[in-house]
Amino acid sequence: MKTLTYPRIGEKAIWETLPNGLPVCVVPKPGYARKFAFFTTRYGGMDMRFRLDGQWLDTPAGIAHYLEHKMFDTADGSAMQDLARGGAEPNAYTSNAVTAYYFDCTEHFYDNLRILLSFVSVPYFTDESVEKEQGIIAQEIGMIEDNPEWQVYRQMMQALYRHSPVRQSVAGSVESIRQITAQTLYDCHKAFYTPANMCLVVVGDVDPEEVLRAAREILPRESGPVIPRDYGREEDLTPHMTRIEDRMEVAMPTFLLGFKCPPVPEGPDRMRLDILGDLACDVLMGESSPLFTRLYSQGLINGTFDSAYDLLPGAAYVFCGGDSNDPEAVQQAVLDEARRVVREGVDPAYVQRLRRASFGASIKSLNSFEAIASTVSEGCFQGYDPFRFPEVYDSITQQDLLDFIRDNIRPERMALSVIYPKE
Repeated sequence: MKTLTYPRIGEKAIWETLPNGLPVCVVPKPGYARKFAFFTTRYGGMDMRFRLDGQWLDTPAGIAHYLEHKMFDTADGSAMQDLARGGAEPNAYTSNAVTAYYFDCTEHFYDNLRILLSFVSVPYFTDESVEKEQGIIAQEIGMIEDNPEWQVYRQMMQALYRHSPVRQSVAGSVESIRQITAQTLYDCHKAFYTPANMCLVVVGDVDPEEVLRAAREILPRESGPVIPRDYGREEDLTPHMTRIEDRMEVAMPTFLLGFKCPPVPEGPDRMRLDILGDLACDVLMGESSPLFTRLYSQGLINGTFDSAYDLLPGAAYVFCGGDSNDPEAVQQAVLDEARRVVREGVDPAYVQRLRRASFGASIKSLNSFEAIASTVSEGCFQGYDPFRFPEVYDSITQQDLLDFIRDNIRPERMALSVIYPKE
């Protein structure tokens, strides 16, 4: 085992890669009764096209999410119930890039860990159970499609990208999930639920040797091959459409303004650019920015307005939005402010306050076992150490922030998505 210490943040991480290729990380929390296990596979909603056993497979949109639902089925019943009987609170989620299974408990941790490792690594599907699940997930999809906040985001991604699978909903559509069978689920599990494509993170007052022993005994002794994935044709930085709109049952228009950014490769620079992008958004249009204050006082935005920078496989983008009776005016104001900030610069004291606030939020996140586990897994998959964020903040200059705004907040990169009230 390799132990890494981080004196600036008071954390420690114990790492071991098993012979089957599985990275295991234990983040000790001495004296805490709560224990948290997070078992993740690098397989999400975007991984619809891949090569398995020498053949390219095109799988339906929503299959990773569907597989997440079905993984709790076992030959003996339900892993969810088994974990609950052991005093654990289990859950799972699927994003564009990963699927995660996790639980927290205060007692019977190692028994619960073995249950988690067992049901995630050993699939059990039948055609009947797969067909039955379609109705449940179709209801979930219906709820998502009735959500204006989700629809305005989906529209934005379809406007920004021409070919990327990020255009598709992680849950898929009612039509796409009808194509899913037990065999397609088995194929996807074989491809991606393999030790070298996964990561196990445990946070709490636990014995690392016992965690490793459970993983060695339960998981396969060998990993499958690296699976090539296809995220569509390479795209330029111009959006597919500059504007997209729809009407739904909303009280006032809701909008998202997206800016297409260059994809970011794996490695330490990915974490730096992630932090840099979010800081740049704060500088330009965060709650304490001159732009936010001005738009709010003019009644063009309200408390729903927010912004962020997001990284996905083969894709990156800045977005901002919320409720507004004049999205076009907000769009123009964002562009004008970006030009002004790049031309005139920003107050160094203002940037320093934002940097300290962002750094403080990162420190605060260390109180969350879930946040620790998810960031460690993300870093494992993307090739960086998330506990080294203090050094990243140290490295970011005011000019870095202005360069990011200049390079990315540009009209030729921009797409506007709006949901208007029904007439």
